[in-house]
Amino acid sequence: MRTASEYRAMARAQMDNGIFTNKWMMLLVAGIVYSAIYNAASMTGFLALIVAGPLGLGYAAVFLKRVRASETPVNLEDMTESFKNGRLGGTVVLGLLHALYIALWTLLFFIPGIVKSYSYAMVYYISLDRPELDANQCITESRRIMNGHKWDLFCLDLSFIGWYIVGGLCCGIGTLWVAPYRELSRANFYEDLCRKEMGYTVV
Repeated sequence: MRTASEYRAMARAQMDNGIFTNKWMMLLVAGIVYSAIYNAASMTGFLALIVAGPLGLGYAAVFLKRVRASETPVNLEDMTESFKNGRLGGTVVLGLLHALYIALWTLLFFIPGIVKSYSYAMVYYISLDRPELDANQCITESRRIMNGHKWDLFCLDLSFIGWYIVGGLCCGIGTLWVAPYRELSRANFYEDLCRKEMGYTVV
């Protein structure tokens, strides 16, 4: 696996190394749409759990496409991936189980909850690549490929702490740039896992 700085460099290149390019702006819009819908659903409690899966899959689709087709324009239509080919029901279940498993582990102690959140971190990417898998199979596969790599992903996430602090100093507006930057780095991390743990490269 690459270092955190290498994943960040890849993400910057895929955003054209500029924070006001069209590619970055569209990734930013995807993040805003995701946050707006999820936060609105959160106001009604359980609805947030219902939309978590479809939103998570759509958000992952946008960034994975950016990694694999760097010359293709970012398209917000990719966020509707859950509504294609009758996948909505399965994606809702995936979101529910993902949240449930992490919550149950967190009830034991806080640290196991964090560890399991990293074990299950790739469920939406896996669901995109292997739509034939059901929700539990996606979770199991994420746990498998993240075995031995949870610390790597944690270090990648931790490397963004400084960016979030600086962004927070600007009334939080600066964090809007950090969110797509981090997610794109995570998508590159998953792409490496495809080669290392799954034994293939998806193109």
